[in-house]
Amino acid sequence: YFFIKHDTIFALQIINLSSLEACCVPGITWVWTSVTPHQYLAPQEKEHAKLLKNYHKWRAECPEITADLRPSPILDLFRAGYHAVLRSRDDSGSKVLIYRIEYWDPKLFTAYEVFRVSLITSELIVQEAETQRNGIKAIFDLQGWRLAHAFQITPTMAKRIAAVMADSFPLKVRGVHLINEPLFFHPVFAIIKPFLPDKIKQRVHMHGSNYIPTLNQHFSTSILPPEYGGTGPAMSELCEEWTAHIMSSEDYLLSISQNKQFAEGPG
Repeated sequence: YFFIKHDTIFALQIINLSSLEACCVPGITWVWTSVTPHQYLAPQEKEHAKLLKNYHKWRAECPEITADLRPSPILDLFRAGYHAVLRSRDDSGSKVLIYRIEYWDPKLFTAYEVFRVSLITSELIVQEAETQRNGIKAIFDLQGWRLAHAFQITPTMAKRIAAVMADSFPLKVRGVHLINEPLFFHPVFAIIKPFLPDKIKQRVHMHGSNYIPTLNQHFSTSILPPEYGGTGPAMSELCEEWTAHIMSSEDYLLSISQNKQFAEGPG
């Protein structure tokens, strides 16, 4: 037995019905079928099967991040303007996410809670077929990065961040863009970097404080907010918009936390 998603085969062989819950990814509708899997297991499908397995394993190993995906406990972080998703995709079809470190108060929110923001957004946008195909790109504005932030990024935390970027979530990371990074951020990145596969390391771009010319080489000004040299909607508008979307999805995110969002089994 294996699963088929819409018209595209994402094959994942399972041994028995009891493993169904462990094999499914919340938020993706799977259809049960009983054709022989081996004739369909092309390399891409094997990669997707591995992602699904890694995803479940990662969630089981990181309950401090994944056990409660409700946005309400960290609503003040969203309201502060820490995170937004651009309305328009980039030229390659990737979804573009922005994170602003200066709006994360490490006295109020731990690094695990901040990381949960990324997971919540990922759980929502992974439902989009175009995002599944074209992946995501993230812009991290490190303006306001302080030692209080750095002290929270332990090797264990760094490893878990790297795992998601590498092969533990069914979204492809197409690019990571760091802007306004201070010199004392580099030791923190040095902790994370060894855990990243080479393909991800090559997709990390450090733009510095004079970032607009180089950032525009990767993103059209038409989709970027004015705060980042673009002509798109302002960050305040985008943050408010995405916060409202996340809060409207709280029941769904709660169902994921409780592992109630299962694949459809045989009737």
